Amino acid sequence: MSERDDPGTIGRRVQQLRADRGLTQRQLAEPAYTPAYISTLEAGRVRASDEALRHIADRLGVAFEELATGRPAHLGTDLRLRLTEAQRLLATGDTAAAAGQFTALLAEASAHDLVEERAAALLGLGECGLDAGELDAARGHFEQAEQVLTAAGAPLPARAPAVRGRAVAHYLTGELRYAVYLLESALDELNRGGLHDPDALLMLYASVIGPYMDMGAHARAAQAAEYALALAPQAGDPALVARMHRAVARTLLAEGRIAEADASLAKAAELYRQLQIRTELANCHWMRGYVYAQNGDLERAEAEMREAQTMLTAQRAALYTSQVAVELADVLHRRGKSAEAAALLHEVLSDLSSERGALHSAAAHRLLGIIAEDARETDTAEEHYVRALSLLERAGAAGDLADLCRLLGDLLRRTGRVEAALDAYRTGLGHRTAPGTTTLGPAPAQPPL
Repeated sequence: MSERDDPGTIGRRVQQLRADRGLTQRQLAEPAYTPAYISTLEAGRVRASDEALRHIADRLGVAFEELATGRPAHLGTDLRLRLTEAQRLLATGDTAAAAGQFTALLAEASAHDLVEERAAALLGLGECGLDAGELDAARGHFEQAEQVLTAAGAPLPARAPAVRGRAVAHYLTGELRYAVYLLESALDELNRGGLHDPDALLMLYASVIGPYMDMGAHARAAQAAEYALALAPQAGDPALVARMHRAVARTLLAEGRIAEADASLAKAAELYRQLQIRTELANCHWMRGYVYAQNGDLERAEAEMREAQTMLTAQRAALYTSQVAVELADVLHRRGKSAEAAALLHEVLSDLSSERGALHSAAAHRLLGIIAEDARETDTAEEHYVRALSLLERAGAAGDLADLCRLLGDLLRRTGRVEAALDAYRTGLGHRTAPGTTTLGPAPAQPPL
């Protein structure tokens, strides 16, 4: 419970409650106090003791906390129960209903200055924003949550979900380096400051793997995965462990350990089924489809990705739905269904941009370029490659840039533009010269394992 209200506020509250109940100052005071004391208290000229307030609350028929703070009795417990329900709605995919509940809870928690509940509602709204692809709004909610907790003196482990949310919003926007900066800074502060909270550390290590991989920093991604796996047995939140298994699968896949990647995703999916977290379960189907595609099992890959797309569409997870559609299109193209793939890509590109799903927008243009090349539409292919290159350069996605420069260079060379082709190849080589680096300085300090 926070500090009680000032004497003037409490005095006015006592006077209003007494008048509502038709009591005189003498009736409220007796037998322990005098009418003069009640008069002085109502005027705000005395700070009542807890003992006096408990007597007055009992006479007025209200709870001590309500009299001292203005909050209805059991408000905190009621809000926490409703927060749990809103989180359940979000987990099962009813993002709109969850957002409505979180908004109402935020208003109540703010009105009664309940810091933890206010921060939890803001975090919930941030997660709703991520699911709906409303990245600017999501980032704003996470920033507010962090500000609320910082102002209340909350330690970094308590602020870690807000930091992670901000980083994910920047990552999905295509700001890879800033996302990594946020996560690495928080990890370094936790490890060097002795704030060894397993849940916070696991959350941050699992979250940094994706940006590392997209930046081409595979060594750091593998190290983060190693630390996350070591922290998992100490973590108390099974949803964090499931998210970790999904993230670690990317590093295993990059190392060619396909069976282990699939096993990691199977563990994540089982946990999400038990927890009934449908958006994350859909993401597991998506990732398993990617694993099957990498292993050449295109039929199973298509089935998994279609399942993910169906689940995400039902949950109105617009950005994630568009992203999985891009990877489904790649599988369709590889299965000889290029026309269907191109139609799907053109459909989702309207939902993706440099500010919203930059990496998948680039992937869509890259694949459309390949499809155009196959159809001997050279100018169209070049246009898509150049647009993809611009998106990846802005995002700093070094791993994908090198491959795209090779595609563009090959196209230019085949059309007789040798100098332009050489420039494209040189650009690609530049992104291959320093694998596993981020220009962000040393990796975070190692956690105690």
